[in-house]
Amino acid sequence: MTVGVDDFKKAMQLWASGVTVVTTHSEKFGIQGMTVTAFSSVSINPPQILVCLNESADTGTGIKQSQHFAVNILNSTQQDVSNQFAGGSSQQQRFENTPWTAGITGAPILNNSLMSLECKVIEEVRAGTHWIIIGEVQDCVCREGEPLLYYRGNYQQLMSQP
Repeated sequence: MTVGVDDFKKAMQLWASGVTVVTTHSEKFGIQGMTVTAFSSVSINPPQILVCLNESADTGTGIKQSQHFAVNILNSTQQDVSNQFAGGSSQQQRFENTPWTAGITGAPILNNSLMSLECKVIEEVRAGTHWIIIGEVQDCVCREGEPLLYYRGNYQQLMSQP
């Protein structure tokens, strides 16, 4: 017997995670992006990461077409960016008030994010309602700041040490 959906959601809310915006650019769909908390490193040599995207996400369709994406880790002041890319608005609206530049793969790099990783897709694995997309890191940009965190359905920030 498996755990029920509600129990699983409740359990997963106890996992604190960073907040990212995954972006891509494809010939067919243009620029696209979405908020994602399911992100992890996979390998250091070669440098690889993974993101998990719902099968219905249009950004995932763009990634499959372009075979490139960027993971932008949001800083503690970017809660509005997370909300903007979480849905409810068009792809055009998501990028209108968020400064970005095209990275080496063409994927949008959010200018004010804490860190950005540009990747080429090396594997896609279907898992339930999601795709696990594994990417090999092609470029990395790091900036100063603190991360935006998500825990128990709310945004959180790191506490400063005295």
